[in-house]
Amino acid sequence: MGQLIYGPGTVYEMDDRTLAHVKLALTAKLRRQESFLLSWPIAADQGSGRTSLWMAPTLPLQFQFSGSRPPTINRNWVVAMLEGSHSDRGLMILSEAEADKLAAQN
Repeated sequence: MGQLIYGPGTVYEMDDRTLAHVKLALTAKLRRQESFLLSWPIAADQGSGRTSLWMAPTLPLQFQFSGSRPPTINRNWVVAMLEGSHSDRGLMILSEAEADKLAAQN
């Protein structure tokens, strides 16, 4: 499991493949000096609900991966997260299947 480390050390775990795609989406927005909301659902086995973080270029952010090899990138996945980021909901972490479904609809 990889880790998204936000602020002074709050750790959020997610699998390396998801984290790699989230990293690309986040850095694309932060590179443009954009601030935005990042949200994702919490699985039922972890208590349900959702997490939301305010992201801004000035806030510390780290990505730690457990694997040594970067995964193959699914461009549709990154694009789907970025396209949704301009809504009131902000950037939602989607599953790869959700992103591919959205790409097939367009």
